[in-house]
Amino acid sequence: MHGYFSREAGATLAKALARAPAALLLGPRQCGKSTLARQLLAQRGDAVILDLQDRVDRARLQEPELFFEAHRHQLVCLDEIQLLPEFFSLLRAEIDRDRRPGRFLLLGSASGPLLRQSHESLAGRIAQVELTPLLLKEVAQAIGWQQLWLRGGFPESLLAAADEDSLDWREDFIRTFLGRDIASLELGLPLPLMERLWRLLAHSQGQTLNASRLAGLLDLRSTRLKQLLAVLEQTFVLRLLPPLEANLSKRLVRSPKLYLRDSGLLHNLLGIETYDDLLAHPQAGESWEGFVIEQLIAAHPRWRPHFLRTSNGAELDLVLERGQRWLVFEIKLSKAPRVSRGFHELVGQLQPERAELIAPVDQAFEARPGIWVRPPLQACNSEGL
Repeated sequence: MHGYFSREAGATLAKALARAPAALLLGPRQCGKSTLARQLLAQRGDAVILDLQDRVDRARLQEPELFFEAHRHQLVCLDEIQLLPEFFSLLRAEIDRDRRPGRFLLLGSASGPLLRQSHESLAGRIAQVELTPLLLKEVAQAIGWQQLWLRGGFPESLLAAADEDSLDWREDFIRTFLGRDIASLELGLPLPLMERLWRLLAHSQGQTLNASRLAGLLDLRSTRLKQLLAVLEQTFVLRLLPPLEANLSKRLVRSPKLYLRDSGLLHNLLGIETYDDLLAHPQAGESWEGFVIEQLIAAHPRWRPHFLRTSNGAELDLVLERGQRWLVFEIKLSKAPRVSRGFHELVGQLQPERAELIAPVDQAFEARPGIWVRPPLQACNSEGL
């Protein structure tokens, strides 16, 4: 259904397979990993794919050494690799017999154990690629940003026939994620507590992390809470945006900011059903901020994301860093956004290559000399970076 979208990660994945014996494609469940892999494998014509959720496919790996030997000159794709983490040591031995690039493509929903296994067993042998839900750059020719913002980027949600169908799909996803995916990580937490944590995170969208307050609301230790937040980061549903460590004259906020990464899941947790509901919601601005931040980070893969806030409240919503180069963005849900004094002061101190306000405007315009207001798609399509 969504195979016609050209995924930005496709070219990255092809390059990874051209240089490394194995590539690991990671991303949240249902974001399109299998679809992208099958498109790539169809183009190559020399591949075999096994779905490790399928009993018949798993049986074909009963004698893995014999299977690998029989398919040594093909690209072997193993979908849902997190179900067989013990396989990484077998893959290491097989790769060491033949170090040709492009031998294995592994697909997995990220988790701490999966990442540790890949790093420990296949260090120097595997390239890692992240696949996000659908991005504005990928769907802009067919779908408006309003629909993507409301429904989020999971293909089944975004492309549903009606808002109600999309809403139902996301509700099922949340239930499945909490009941199966999180449960499989054996965190030892009851389901209602995990669901409460998710709803608290949704209401904390765009705020700096106050671990002691959140832990108190959940009756958990702060160290336990941070462990849970790390798991949600590893499973690609939560972003902890770190503060910039900059040598400025101001005192800086040191806690990360919290964002649920998919706007559609956020809206379900906040009880937002329609676009009108969204515009009227008191957290519409924070939702828009998180949505745009995800688009900008994905559009600048070699840049490290941060935010910057001083103790007196001056803030840059997103600072992208690459060596000694900086790009800074302020994000406003307004057709007529204004540059704050604090934004201007911080831009003056950082001296970035670009300083932009991202807003739902129809066309870009220069708000002040050197400071542009742009729609999100244009900011994500900037070349030469």
